[in-house]
Amino acid sequence: ERKETMMQALKSLFAQPQLRRFVVALRVPLTIAAIVLLAPFLRREWLPTGFAVSMFGELIQLWCFASLDKNSDLAARGPYALVRNPMYLGRFFIIGGFLLLLGQPWILLPYAIGYWLYMDSRVGREEARLRQIFGESYARYCGEVRRFVPGLPQPGQPVAVWDWKLFRQNNGPLNLVLTLAVWVAVAAWLQFRPL
Repeated sequence: ERKETMMQALKSLFAQPQLRRFVVALRVPLTIAAIVLLAPFLRREWLPTGFAVSMFGELIQLWCFASLDKNSDLAARGPYALVRNPMYLGRFFIIGGFLLLLGQPWILLPYAIGYWLYMDSRVGREEARLRQIFGESYARYCGEVRRFVPGLPQPGQPVAVWDWKLFRQNNGPLNLVLTLAVWVAVAAWLQFRPL
């Protein structure tokens, strides 16, 4: 029971509207500050592994952008045929790849726990909104497709989907350019920083 109370307290922290507004409003400066603060601790030898993990997550996100027509139809194709929240799964790997640069793989455990608490809270709110928009079809989709862990698609659900118009509409190119720009900056820092 004590463990359950602690989990509820942590979940309620991520559900605080004021905290959410603060983090959303300052996400870019907070990200830049985190990168600057962690820069002296980054390890060059972890660059290939971190980049590969991060790009795996970026590919998931790009696939999401090319499959999602926001709020106009129920996204049950592409990565959404495998898992209900692939965008968050992709973001998990993008950030995880950067964290690997610290050269301390154990740090992924507290990161995974914190990310899961954040994701569980946010997805709960989003799923409530999607139930209002799509009704019974969304309830059926939730019964067929797992929330966080990918599974096999339902028969007839298209998985190999890529719509360039949706990709551009959802800012996929900008997302890719920004992610690669951060990686280029980090790689340059690791290459040329004073020892």
